[in-house]
Amino acid sequence: MSRTNFKELLDAGVHFGHLKRKWNPAMAPYIFMERNGIHIIDLEKTVVKIDEAAAALKQIAKSGRKVLFVATKKQAKDIVAESVKGVNMPYVTERWPGGMLTNFPTIRKAVKKMASIDKMTNDGTFDNLSKREKLQITRQRAKLEKNLGSIADMTRQPSALFVVDVSKEHIAVHEAKRLGIPVFAMVDTNSDPSDIDFVIPANDDAAKSISLIIDIMCKAIEEGLGERKAEKDKEGGNGHEKAEESNTKVKRKAADYEEEVEAAEEAEAADVDTEVTEGEDE
Repeated sequence: MSRTNFKELLDAGVHFGHLKRKWNPAMAPYIFMERNGIHIIDLEKTVVKIDEAAAALKQIAKSGRKVLFVATKKQAKDIVAESVKGVNMPYVTERWPGGMLTNFPTIRKAVKKMASIDKMTNDGTFDNLSKREKLQITRQRAKLEKNLGSIADMTRQPSALFVVDVSKEHIAVHEAKRLGIPVFAMVDTNSDPSDIDFVIPANDDAAKSISLIIDIMCKAIEEGLGERKAEKDKEGGNGHEKAEESNTKVKRKAADYEEEVEAAEEAEAADVDTEVTEGEDE
């Protein structure tokens, strides 16, 4: 069963593309028609592409890997931040820091710097600084939090990138392709889909359109995380059953051993009684 339908996409305005003069010819396979100088996206293809992307993201989440969401345009920022927080995935909604993927160790250093400032605050070191130093460190911490706070838990490079508006986030897409990281993206009629692994032809400007597709992707990720948890619980249960079975076997062996010892002691006692009796007869 599809995760969405034609009517739902239509109501959200997913079908509206850009003006014909702004189009990218590479998007021709995903364009249904032109109306009043505006390209209309083929929603039947969008439904199929959404299902493909959601299935792939679900598997990535199920395997315990991370998906980095990138949306720095004004109308997408809050939508992405709010939805992605719910599935505990990293996201970038401020300026994309150049080299975030290709120079990941440097980004991690900046995140660690943020953690060291927090440590200074907690252990009292911060209180011993001068007023000026405190102000500088506070400003530095605020800047790091704004740009990198949402990826603080990302200890390794993501396994996939989800992008809203590939034209605006072309640097992020380029870095991902350079490292072989698969890219999922909402691609409008003015964008080039050639570098995108999972193309979702859709209006990437309307808030309703962005919200609908991001919600679908987050639900798919949530399903993957749920299945992963269920499998782990099942494995834990099986481990408990195996432990109980092992304990039972040990107890049985111990009981058998005790029976053998008792039988041997009885036999030995019987031999002693026989020798004593024979001695008395003599």
